[in-house]
Amino acid sequence: MRAAPLFLALLVSMPGLALAQSAWTTAPAMGTGRLYQSATLLASGKVLVVGGIDSAGAAVATAELYDPTSGTWSTTGSLAAPREAHTATLLSSGKVLVAGGANAGVPLASAELYDPTTGTWSATGSLTTPRSEHTANLLPSGKVLVAAGFLQSAELYDPATGTWSATGSLTSARAYHTATLLLSGKVLVAGGVDNGGVTVSSAELYDPGAGTWSPTGSLTSLRAEHTDVLLPSGKVLVVAGIDNSGFTLASAELYDPAAGSWSTTGALATGREDHTAILLASGKVLVAAGIDNSGLLLSSAELYDPATGTWTSAGSLLTACREPTATLLRSGQVLLAGGGNPNTAVASSQLYNPPEAVPPAAAHGCQAAGGQLLPLASILLVLVVKPRRRSNCPTNA
Repeated sequence: MRAAPLFLALLVSMPGLALAQSAWTTAPAMGTGRLYQSATLLASGKVLVVGGIDSAGAAVATAELYDPTSGTWSTTGSLAAPREAHTATLLSSGKVLVAGGANAGVPLASAELYDPTTGTWSATGSLTTPRSEHTANLLPSGKVLVAAGFLQSAELYDPATGTWSATGSLTSARAYHTATLLLSGKVLVAGGVDNGGVTVSSAELYDPGAGTWSPTGSLTSLRAEHTDVLLPSGKVLVVAGIDNSGFTLASAELYDPAAGSWSTTGALATGREDHTAILLASGKVLVAAGIDNSGLLLSSAELYDPATGTWTSAGSLLTACREPTATLLRSGQVLLAGGGNPNTAVASSQLYNPPEAVPPAAAHGCQAAGGQLLPLASILLVLVVKPRRRSNCPTNA
């Protein structure tokens, strides 16, 4: 019983470690409210948030870094050009490629590279076509595929030369679609709207070896503004969004690359759009935030279990919002940052704490005797049974 007070004190003193009943906890606010921004997990474990529109509705060039170890935000170098609705891709070099987007409603062709070692941006080759609301995928070759954005065209960025080149065109123009890198190295593009704003169910595959697109099975529902997650099984989970009438969807479906077809899976408890979806370390999928069919902001979150094909509650966000960014941290926590309330950019951020999350020290490389990272429950057990044992983990990463 004498160890109990120490056990409680250690729990309180560990930053970022949440009690089991607190699925969501607050994190410090960013320096700037942002909507339609990007967020990228860097090799250091920090999160780079870039651009977006501010509370006045103007595109911004500023960028910020979130440090999970200290739980703080700091400013870093600014882009040369303000932009929102752009893409941000972590390259094999550790640099981040930001491409396209829009400023004052005008699509951009410019692209920039962020160097985490210097905290600065540099210009790189421009896209062959200005575009926003497009998608970007890092291919196994190290090149980046950018596709669509109210366009039928696609292009490739070569980090070795810093230049873009055209590749095969999609079978149809689209935006508000998803693009998923499959285990085969191909890219699956699904749903969205066409140039006339009509929601589509079609899907197609990009083959990097051939540089061409080919049709694959269509979604079971017309769907745009949905989210996609590649599951450990190799299947793709597509969640919610809107149909052609603008009605929010609660349905979800799975794409099987082996069969080239879609099948329905369990539906969410609440239909939503402008939400986030992210794969957790457990293999489950977290869906959070968004707006419902009445246009009301959602604070609810749900977990999808691929083993059962069902959803369960994941608690409620502390601040309801739409279109926040969601980033899986090394600790297993998920950082939600920014977004809209509903159309005004917010600076707030919050953390989702799944049961398998580990403390920041363990997430940054402190290992158990067997050489593996211990789950949260095991770490707490060590603290209780051996309260006098000193940790070899650094206090700061």
